[in-house]
Amino acid sequence: MGSSSGSDRLRDLQAFDDTKAGVKGLVDAGVTTIPAIFHHHPLLLDDAEEDADDIPVIDLQADVDRGHLVGQVRAAAQCVGFFQVVNHGIPGELLEEMLAAVRRFNEQPAEGKKAWYSRDSGRRVKFNSNFDLFQSPAANWRDTLLLELTPRPGPAAEEIPPACRGVVGEYVEAVQRLGGALLELLSEALGLPPEYLGGLGGGLATMAAHYYPPCPEPHLTLGTTRHSDPSFLTVLLQESKGLQVLMRQRQRWVDVPPVAGALVVNIGDLLQLVSNDLFRSVEHRVLATTAAAEPRLSVACFFRPDYACTRVYAPVTTTPPPPLYRSTTTPEFLSHYRAKGLDGRSALHHFRIPPPSSPPH
Repeated sequence: MGSSSGSDRLRDLQAFDDTKAGVKGLVDAGVTTIPAIFHHHPLLLDDAEEDADDIPVIDLQADVDRGHLVGQVRAAAQCVGFFQVVNHGIPGELLEEMLAAVRRFNEQPAEGKKAWYSRDSGRRVKFNSNFDLFQSPAANWRDTLLLELTPRPGPAAEEIPPACRGVVGEYVEAVQRLGGALLELLSEALGLPPEYLGGLGGGLATMAAHYYPPCPEPHLTLGTTRHSDPSFLTVLLQESKGLQVLMRQRQRWVDVPPVAGALVVNIGDLLQLVSNDLFRSVEHRVLATTAAAEPRLSVACFFRPDYACTRVYAPVTTTPPPPLYRSTTTPEFLSHYRAKGLDGRSALHHFRIPPPSSPPH
């Protein structure tokens, strides 16, 4: 892209951001063609397979011994990197109220949301469209309400939008308990004490409530670009289809269908690094919502250390292969992730130790 085109694109990005209305604002304005800043490269828009049997569903209260449950989690984390959990202890009514709160916030008049619109990294609660709007190759058809939950205690009640204020605290506490139980299972799956991963600072740090409005040209854009998560673990509440996972064996996208009452769990980059590739942080994406569909809602909870955590992270395995990644800290890892944006490349490549050179013949 030439400098002229680059200047035009930056102007268009700034004009969109200055509306403080997000993608929902474009839909409300009645756009029938999407702005060029949302156009993705055709190679990033390839179709998915319909068969979703590859995504395991694990019953956390099944009548099985602990070793069997650990084995199910290990297999899912090693082979797929994604799984769904049922009977997880969070009431269905609370899941429904959390999604309803996301809908209330996003579907209020635009003026009611503008007070929360910000790109200030110092704000613990903010609303915007595309955290990487000015870094990524193309914008995504999505708006987000972001809550930074660390350091504890989380945001004060008055920092949280009224539409969400009554449910966020209860939901965060429930997901924190579930995440702790999952980290214990994953620790045991690595042959480590149950408290190991939680002790690394992998608590619930960030909640991102996403709103994917209907798109008049969904074939030209994405709801969320191909990426992996900068976390130990992510717990996702989703209302409708659209999430897809890249299956490495076939290099094909596979749908992650909504399962009634289930939560989606995926391994994050930091856990792949610490496990030395035993567990897989798998790339995933979200399709743009079609024009005739209802808006797609989701709530992603990221378990990772606080931004200010200075702990050094490195592979903990003591068996072959040797360490595949160099050590890093949370500030370094997250700075790299944010600087590159959702550009279709894994942040882990930056930290991988190059293989030793072959000796000369």
